[in-house]
Amino acid sequence: MPISSPLKVRSLLAAYAANRLTPTEVVTSAIARIAEFDRPEVWILRVPAADVLARAHTLETLYAEQGSAVFERMPLFGVPFAVKDNIDVAGLPTTAACEPFSYTPDTSAFAVQRLIDAGAILIGKTNLDQFATGLVGTRSPYGAVRHTEFPERVSGGSSSGSAVAVAAGCVAFSLGTDTAGSGRVPAGFNGLVGLKPSLGLVSKRGVVPACRSLDTISVFAHDVDDAWRVFREIACFDPLDGHSRKIPGLGLQRGTLRIGVPDQVEFYGDAAANQAFSAALDTLSTHLHLDPTPIDFQPLRQVSALLYDGPWVAERRAALGAFFETHHEAINPVVATVIGKADRYSAADAFNGQYALADLKRHAEQLFETIDILIVPTTPTHPLIVDVEANPVELNSQLGYYTNFVNLLDLCALAVPCRRRHDGLPAGVTLIGPSGADQRLAELGARIQALFASATEALSENERDAAAVAERKTTAAASTIEPLPFQEPTVELAVVGAHLRGQPLNWQLQEAGARFVRATQTASGYSLYALANTQPPKPGLVRGTDRQGAAIAVEVWEMPLRTFGKFVADVPAPLGIGTVQLASGLTVKGFICEPSAVGDGSGAMNITSFGGWLAYLDSLNVN
Repeated sequence: MPISSPLKVRSLLAAYAANRLTPTEVVTSAIARIAEFDRPEVWILRVPAADVLARAHTLETLYAEQGSAVFERMPLFGVPFAVKDNIDVAGLPTTAACEPFSYTPDTSAFAVQRLIDAGAILIGKTNLDQFATGLVGTRSPYGAVRHTEFPERVSGGSSSGSAVAVAAGCVAFSLGTDTAGSGRVPAGFNGLVGLKPSLGLVSKRGVVPACRSLDTISVFAHDVDDAWRVFREIACFDPLDGHSRKIPGLGLQRGTLRIGVPDQVEFYGDAAANQAFSAALDTLSTHLHLDPTPIDFQPLRQVSALLYDGPWVAERRAALGAFFETHHEAINPVVATVIGKADRYSAADAFNGQYALADLKRHAEQLFETIDILIVPTTPTHPLIVDVEANPVELNSQLGYYTNFVNLLDLCALAVPCRRRHDGLPAGVTLIGPSGADQRLAELGARIQALFASATEALSENERDAAAVAERKTTAAASTIEPLPFQEPTVELAVVGAHLRGQPLNWQLQEAGARFVRATQTASGYSLYALANTQPPKPGLVRGTDRQGAAIAVEVWEMPLRTFGKFVADVPAPLGIGTVQLASGLTVKGFICEPSAVGDGSGAMNITSFGGWLAYLDSLNVN
C-alpha cells in the first residue's frame, strides 16, 4: 500500500497489524524521503541503509514467528526514528556538533536502548546547535538547519535536526533534549508536538550534558498520542542515573480546568504571532470552555534571567571540562561567548543563585495552587536566518521568553500546534504544569490538537458551520492518554457499577491516577442489586453462596497506594471496599455492599440475572 506522509506511529502500527505494510517498505520509504527532501544539514550521521534494512528484516522474522504477540513485546515495532547527536548510540560517533569532541560509545543511552528494545528502527543522528547551546538551529559547523517549509527562516534549536526530520516526514518521531526550550521551540516552529517531561522521568544517562541538573530528553512527533506512546517507553527509572526520579503522577482533574495566561504578553513586534495566540485562546475558550486567568508573569521572567545571566551558565562550562580550553578554536564563536560568561561567576554566586531560585520556586508553587495549567505562546516570534546571523545573541534570547524558566522551576511542558498564522507560518501554544502533571498536559493537549485539526478539516471542506463541526469532532476524538507505567506501590481494585468505564463516577478513578487493567468476572456466588435512592444510580455487590449467586462482570483497575486511602474514604455508605474473589481465583480489593441495604424493605432490586451493571442498564434503555 502507499505510505502516507507524514509518518505517524499509530497509523504505522495499525498497518503492520493489518498486514498492509512491512518494516522494509516503511524504512525504504523513509530513506527515499530523506533523499527527496535533500537537506543534508539535517543529519550529522545516517545509519547505513544496509543496516537499517537488516533491522527491518529481523523484525519481520520476529513477526512471522510470534504473530501479533510481537506488538505487545515491542510497542514501537518497525517505527523509524532519529536522535539528536548529543545522545549516545552504541557504535556510532557522538559529536554534539563538534567533530574534535567526538567519541564512539560502546552502549546506547538508556532511553535509546529502550526504544530499540521496543522495536523502533533508528535512521540516523541529527544536527543541533553545538553542545545544545541555542534556540535557533544555526550554531553548527554542519550547517544551519533551515525551516522545513520556509528555508529562509530558522528551524529552532537546539534540537533543530530532530524537529525537521519529523516535520519533513523522514521519520515518525525523534528524540531531542531540552534545557531552556530546545524541545519546544523547534516543535512550535515546525508544527509539531514537543513533549518535555518532568525532570527525572527520563534517564539522562548517555546524554552529553548542557546543564546536567536541568537537562531532559524530549520527544518530537506529529500528534500528542504518538509522542505519549514514545514517552511511555522511555519514562522509566534508571538506578544508574543520579538524576533519575520516581515521580508520582498527578491524576486527571474533573470539571473545568483552571487555566492561567501571562498578564503581559511579549511578541517583540510580531503582530502575526500576537494575533495567532489571541485567536487560539478565543478558540479554546469557546469550544473547550476554558476561561484563562491572567497571572503575574514577572517572577517567571526573573527565573529565566538566572539561566543565562546567572551562575547556571557555569554548569554549561563544567559540562565541557578541559575541552573548552584545549579546543577553543573548534567551538562555535557564539557558543563560546555564551559559555565563556561562566568566568564571571564565583562559587558564592552559585549559592546566591540557588537561594534566589528557591524563593522564586515558592512563587511557582503558589501559582499552581490557583491554576492547574499555564498556557503560553510556544515562541514570541519567528526570525529569519539572516537576521539571526546579524544579531545572534539577542534574537536567540527572545525565543526563550516563554521557555527558559520551565526546567529551573522543575515544571513539565507540552508544545501543541494550533491554527497557522496569517502569513502561513506554524503557530502553537505550550502547556505548562507542575512536576508529575505530564498526563494532565497530554490529555488537554490531545483535545486542543483535535480541535484545531477538526476546524481546519471543516474549513477545507467548506462546511456551513465549521465551528460546530470542529467541536463535534473534538468531542468524538477519543485519544486515550494512559497513565505512565507505575513506579510506585499499587493496589488492584474491582469496580462493578458507577465507576466502570463510561459511567458517571469513573472520573474518580482517573483523578486518583488509576489505570484500567482488564474486564473480567467475579467468582460464582455473588449477587448484584440495584440500590434504592442513590444518585447517580449504583449497584450493590453481595457475596453469598454458589447456589444463591452468579459470576458478575467487573473491571479491575490499578491504583497508586498513595491515593487509595482517600478513594476509600470517599466511598459512601452502604457501599464499602472489601475483598472480592475473581473468576480466576485471585482476590483483589473491590466494591462491596452492606447486607442491610439489600434486605427486605430496602427497595433494592435483585439484578443478578443480568450478569452485570451494564447489561442491566442496557435493559432499561431497551424497555
